[in-house]
Amino acid sequence: SVHKINKAANIVHKKGDMSSCSNLVTLVITTQKRKMGHPGAVWDSKISTERVKDLNGIDQIVLRNSQGASAKVSLLGGQVISWRNDRGEELLFASHKANGKAPKAIRGGIPICFPQFGSCGSLEQHSFARNKIWSVDDNPPSLPAKDSSGKSFVDLLLKPSEEDLKCWPHSFELRLRVCLGADGNLTLISRVRNINAKPFSFSFAYHSYLSVSDISEVRVEGLETMDYLDNLCQKEQFTEQGDAITFEAEIERVYIGSPSCVAVLDHERKRTFVLRKEGLPDVVVWNPWEKKSKSMADLGDDEYRQMVCVDGAVVEKPVTLKPGEEWKGRLEIIVVPS
Repeated sequence: SVHKINKAANIVHKKGDMSSCSNLVTLVITTQKRKMGHPGAVWDSKISTERVKDLNGIDQIVLRNSQGASAKVSLLGGQVISWRNDRGEELLFASHKANGKAPKAIRGGIPICFPQFGSCGSLEQHSFARNKIWSVDDNPPSLPAKDSSGKSFVDLLLKPSEEDLKCWPHSFELRLRVCLGADGNLTLISRVRNINAKPFSFSFAYHSYLSVSDISEVRVEGLETMDYLDNLCQKEQFTEQGDAITFEAEIERVYIGSPSCVAVLDHERKRTFVLRKEGLPDVVVWNPWEKKSKSMADLGDDEYRQMVCVDGAVVEKPVTLKPGEEWKGRLEIIVVPS
């Protein structure tokens, strides 16, 4: 099975061959079910969540599954700050310089960038949702069974404060469900609803910091031949020429109209992250490299080697919602041996 997974992962990048990605995901699920043993085990999501506080007194929700995997979500930013597999291995990167004090987002995990990603508008870098204290939503709207059945999950809610409305004068509800599957997969589902009297537009990203052995050993597959905007070249548009994205210098690109499935291969750790997305047409790939890392106060000088950001996003063409309309974006991250 591992050989088949490797083969599928290695051909995901062929343009138009999304069947390869589908096959990879099918193989992943089959392999995980075999690992889990009895498929009929019942897992009570109510006893699989715990509310704790971090060193700064900010609430966190810890999700666990029956296999020993876990995820931790901070109410500061609605941010997943940890995701561990059933062997206790951390799958997300977090800087040792991150202190998690509001209103500063943690450098690492999966920050929620809303209503602006990067510096593509008039707001601060990545905007305000990642710096706000969210609330636990005890009465969320229903979601499909696949997004709750057999999973540990928490629903969070963010509404604009008076301060937010001064810099971005639009009333909204941003809901986030974070799910930890029985198979250890991590799923994030966001809903943005316009409760304003007029339309508004926004960009969005799950700014996912993946933990890797060494950035020089990493390949991103599935984006070959895709057009991208290069933020290091004033957002000039280029076409990806390589058979995979590899890293030898700083990179900050927005791949537009990208496939629904992307693979991140870490050769030294012999594992592959598979990202599946819905409602998120773009993929952002970022690593700050050595020079920029040294200028970032909340990132260690050499920590760029242990991380890569591969984000499901809406950047190039912002979402516009009319009054009462709702947008949904979904990202699932699967980890398999490779």
